[in-house]
Amino acid sequence: MNADERRKLLGQFVRSHRERTTPDTVVRRRRTPGLRREELAARAGIGVTWCAWIEQGREISVSSETLARLATALALTPAERVYLFELAGRRDPAAPQSIATSQAPEAVSALVQALPYPAYGLDRFWNACCWNEAAENLFADWLGDDCQRNLLRYTFTVPSARKLLPDWEERARRLLAEFRADCARMLNDAALDSLVGQLCSESDLFAHEWQAQTVMAREGGLRTFVQPVDGLLSYAQHTFSPAERPDYKLVALIPSREQP
Repeated sequence: MNADERRKLLGQFVRSHRERTTPDTVVRRRRTPGLRREELAARAGIGVTWCAWIEQGREISVSSETLARLATALALTPAERVYLFELAGRRDPAAPQSIATSQAPEAVSALVQALPYPAYGLDRFWNACCWNEAAENLFADWLGDDCQRNLLRYTFTVPSARKLLPDWEERARRLLAEFRADCARMLNDAALDSLVGQLCSESDLFAHEWQAQTVMAREGGLRTFVQPVDGLLSYAQHTFSPAERPDYKLVALIPSREQP
């Protein structure tokens, strides 16, 4: 979806919700349903012309504060408010700051434990929030006792990761590019800035790749691992996000006969 399409959708969304919002004063004869533009502009504390331009999908820059006032004026639900800010490409100033570690949603933890193959859950900072025994056996130095369970920190800073991942540097680069794609939803997040700052100081490769600004969508495919006892293991990686908490991920590794 390009910028023009986003602006048009944003305008249609605002107009649709304006027309379904109950006016403060009930008038018997009313040509337009819901609120008039003038009434929405007054409620939101913005100019009528500015309100019209938003609905028309004009090429203007709408601030986060203006969007927040519109969301309040339209009495949007939490899901509708998220959608409004997504369309505008802005961060909601009322959104809570992220927590470095958090509990796995029940949908993720239940599925992870039900799978017989290595599976684990990731929170928004890619900390492991749940995992099964098969995953702990595969990633002993990441998911074992007394480990720092951030996947980025493990991959870039723990020496044994280089032995487990036969294509370590390529995998590390791709992992960070995939993580950066998630960062678009965490703008101005102090916890994210702290994590990135720490990893830049701990890993030259992380610092270099972070500055490179490479972004990739998270994709499945063949993943290989080399364990001291079992030797070369091949898995097909699949990643899912629960509908109710899209900021979390469930990663499953299904044994594969395919060879790299």
